[in-house]
Amino acid sequence: MTYCVGLLLNDGLVFASDCRTNAGIDNIATYRKMKVFAKDGDRTLVFLSAGNLAVTQAALSLLEEGTRGKKAGNILKAPTMFQVARLAGEAFREVHRIDAEHLKKHNYDFNATLLLGGQIKGEAPRLFQIYAAGNFIEAMPDTPYFQIGETKYGKPVFDRLLKQSMSLAEAAKLTLISFDSTIRSNLSVGLPIDMMCYRRDTLVPGYQERFTEGHPYLAEIRRRWGEALRRSFEDIAPLPMNEAIPELESVR
Repeated sequence: MTYCVGLLLNDGLVFASDCRTNAGIDNIATYRKMKVFAKDGDRTLVFLSAGNLAVTQAALSLLEEGTRGKKAGNILKAPTMFQVARLAGEAFREVHRIDAEHLKKHNYDFNATLLLGGQIKGEAPRLFQIYAAGNFIEAMPDTPYFQIGETKYGKPVFDRLLKQSMSLAEAAKLTLISFDSTIRSNLSVGLPIDMMCYRRDTLVPGYQERFTEGHPYLAEIRRRWGEALRRSFEDIAPLPMNEAIPELESVR
């Protein structure tokens, strides 16, 4: 399992992904799940991947070959982000055509998802979620973020706090809080965390950081967020139900 997040903000985009993959409790490995394609001054494209690692790697390899004029079109020449998403969907379909039956024979699902975000010169930043069938949806103001992989533990902080007007730095902080909550509750998500923040209209890759165990800012997030939750809990009065609950008789 994995956890990946993409946020669409007024100021740009924030991306983050963990690096854990496993095929059982005794077979855990680390793989980078963020891939960046860029043509400075023209476009920046970021892919995050979750699901069957062999499937997502194959699809991204087809896209990379396409940038060298071989297969699956050329995402560095596509005129819009929508067309890049179409090419990514077609890459999934090509991998499915070749591998789906063989996976089925060995009791493996064709299970994979991509997040695609970025900006092409002449249009605004955009964010897409691409499914294994090759279809996709686009983030809109009502839903300005996507999560893939192990999503449930990190979702509440976005639902409560995320605003499209947030600065990239504030949104990055919120994203790390979401990851910390997920990692604390699910062993299938783990460090390191890869993060990239893209500023609108720059058309070059932006801030990139890998957060490993012991990273000072991540340690500060963990400590301060934990303390804040405890203080908030303690500041709320207990449920006033004492008078409605009869006293227990002493156990003899």
